Amino acid sequence: MKKKVLAVILGAAMTMSLGACGSSGGSGNSASGQDSSGEKTYTIGISQFAEHGSLDNCREGFIEGLKEEGIEEGKNLTIEVKNAAADQGTAKQISDTFVSDKVDLICAIATPSAQAAYNSAIDTDIPVVYTAVTDPIAAELADENGTPVGNVTGTSDELPIKAQLEMIREMLPDAKKIGIMYTTSEVNSVSALETYKELAGDYGFTIVDKGVTQTADISLATDEILEEVDCLTNLTDNTVVNSLATILDKANTKKIPVFGSEIEQVKIGCLAAEGLDYVELGKQTGRMAAKVLRGEAEASEMNYETITEPGYYVNTAVAENLGITASEELLETAAESFDSISS
Repeated sequence: MKKKVLAVILGAAMTMSLGACGSSGGSGNSASGQDSSGEKTYTIGISQFAEHGSLDNCREGFIEGLKEEGIEEGKNLTIEVKNAAADQGTAKQISDTFVSDKVDLICAIATPSAQAAYNSAIDTDIPVVYTAVTDPIAAELADENGTPVGNVTGTSDELPIKAQLEMIREMLPDAKKIGIMYTTSEVNSVSALETYKELAGDYGFTIVDKGVTQTADISLATDEILEEVDCLTNLTDNTVVNSLATILDKANTKKIPVFGSEIEQVKIGCLAAEGLDYVELGKQTGRMAAKVLRGEAEASEMNYETITEPGYYVNTAVAENLGITASEELLETAAESFDSISS
């Protein structure tokens, strides 16, 4: 009896803790309805796996994409935002809460949150629309031809790995070893690492990888891998990206360039990236979600989408600090370049 009472108390405390994760726009305790003018209203739960620039941009882009489709927070939309702080157990608790609250749609940002949301909502009619999932097939959210495995769809931030390797070779003509750190439990990272290894030899590179299991492993793993490589390239691995400031600090001390996977990482100190604009990826996701909310399409009928044209981003201040000169031809192709390092 005492154990049962304790479990109830702990469960209530956990629910209260989740409510403090962050919210925007309302309580999220009701499903879609109508406002005083008769217009349909919606409630969306946003489950974000970690707090860093890439995923933050996805969230903001998602909200903007909905707004472009006439679904706007404060008018006909209530949004609940909760952050799992890079903890998979918390991600599951968040999605369970959204299902209990009977939201109209769950937006899941990053693979662990997407997997958790799909599993929580699998026996309900709540659609899940994800973003920043590198490999939906490996994550078991889609089958081999991209068809959803259930009432779930979204957008992939699959890395343009071939373009990244070509760019690294052009910027570092003498480099031989590329270092990659990744989280062993994140299926997207394992999948991307395999692709890097398959393609690296075509460009004269060898991949040196270092697996981590948690944020606490990053500092030592960085020290070890920097002793073996000519540069690092950054995946869309959430644990690694969450510690990018630490990685950059250690790499800069040794004058070893770090290549990113998207625009925000280049702004804060990565040398360059053939990567994505995550705001645009989020907008694309928001437009997909709007179709689902309006009943124009079922999530289960929509194959996941990708941004097909990556952009080249470069930070000339980082290049100068490292004594690297980007060719004029390469600079001319840049979607955007930065001459300072933002904090």
